[in-house]
Amino acid sequence: MRLHTLKPNPGAKHRRKRLGIGESSGKGKTSGKGHKGQKARSGGSIRLGFEGGQMPIYRRLPKRGFNNKDFKTFYGVVNLDSLEKSFSAGDSITEASLRKAGLVKGRFDGVKILGRGEVTKAFTVEVDEVSATAREKIEKAGGKVVLPKVEAAA
Repeated sequence: MRLHTLKPNPGAKHRRKRLGIGESSGKGKTSGKGHKGQKARSGGSIRLGFEGGQMPIYRRLPKRGFNNKDFKTFYGVVNLDSLEKSFSAGDSITEASLRKAGLVKGRFDGVKILGRGEVTKAFTVEVDEVSATAREKIEKAGGKVVLPKVEAAA
């Protein structure tokens, strides 16, 4: 098998619908949009849930109940193999240093270190959460784990 011999399965590709190509084509003149009205105009589409000006169902029904999802803590996760590659022995690893190294991007409530990979260097890790296996591997390599939230509560 070669890349230049690959072809899509028969029937997997469709011809593009060519609009406005003469009256006898069936897609000429109004191009399948009918006569006038909002849906015949360019950009004339109505948003999801719109009911023609009637008060929509999602506004008519009462909102009740509680959802814990709104209060979930989202962690940016980093594995040990990434730390091994990006940092040298004796480094202090914080959220700021992880962001600077490009290992954590985006908005998170904190950072969690997970235990995939092996550690041979001794780090000082100061993040919000560390998994049990990651803590074990870091301390086995001579490193130290500091959890600011736990120490503040004590």
